[in-house]
Formats: sequence, structure tokens, C-alpha cells
Amino acid sequence: MIEMTIDSIRVSLMNYQRVVILKEKDSDRYLPIWIGPAEADAIAVKLQDVTVPRPLTHDLLRSVIDTLGATISSIIVSELKNDTFYAKIVLSVDGGQMEVDSRPSDALALAVRADVPIYADEVVLDKAGILLDKETGKPIPLEGGAGGDKKVSEEEIKKMSAFYDFINTLDLEDFDKHKS
Repeated sequence: MIEMTIDSIRVSLMNYQRVVILKEKDSDRYLPIWIGPAEADAIAVKLQDVTVPRPLTHDLLRSVIDTLGATISSIIVSELKNDTFYAKIVLSVDGGQMEVDSRPSDALALAVRADVPIYADEVVLDKAGILLDKETGKPIPLEGGAGGDKKVSEEEIKKMSAFYDFINTLDLEDFDKHKS
């Protein structure tokens, strides 16, 4: 498992789809994940410390987890199958651990509320991780995995081509600048 941070939430200029950009904590490798507008807002509200008059759905879920005596330990972006990302919410319950299946967007919205680590499975990063060209700011696909030791099949590369086309429509001009 590789620890990640939420770098930013972006909007495609072509179709206004949202994408959350995770950044490997100790590297310049990024993991873009499509998310819905409601989930993008739920993550952004917490990241920007915006006060809302009533709890949002993810606030409610965290409250339910706390009330039941569990704590959120971490979240894991665990799989990428058929262009769909999967995640797990890791809960500590009665001295043990339990994993709950989740959409990555919901898991990330919970992670920012509970201030817990975000991880991605190395296999997911090998399939969908990107580097950015320092001069153009455009994404560079990591064919064969970030370390080059794991092969990505030709079929998977073809499937991911639409993904890279989408990423290329994002406004990444200020991508590597720290937000205040």
C-alpha cells in the first residue's frame, strides 16, 4: 500500500466531469479518479473548511460510525476493474479491524472528515498512475507500471487510452502549485 494525499479536485473543460487527484506522499506520481459532483463538493467543503448549516451525508455517516463505537482507521483505493475504481473503509471495532466496500469518492469524503490516511494499492497505481511533464504540465502514462517491474497488458493500455484522453482535457496549468 502506498500512502496518498488529496492534491486537488479538478473539472474537465470539455464535459465538466470532476476528478479528484491523489498524489503519492513520497513521490511525484498522481492518481486521478473520476467522481460525481456531489462527492466532489463533499470533499471540497471539508478541505476548504466551509461551514454548512446542516450535516452532509458523509458527516452523518461518520457520526453513525462514531456512535456505534467504531473509528475510521484509513481508506484504501483497492482495485481498478473495467475502468471502475473500488475502495475500502478500514474501521477499528472492538479491538479488531473491519473493511467496508465503498466508492472511492465516499471513502475520500470520510477520510477528510476523520483525518485518516489514504492509501492506494500498488496495482492500482501501476494501472492508472501518472507523472506530469515538468515543462507542459501534461500527464505522462506510466506504461509497465511506475517501477517498470509490473507489466500492464496491451488490452489494459487500450482501455486506459480514453482515461488519458480525459485527463488531457483537464486544466492542469497550476497543478503543481501549492494551494493556500
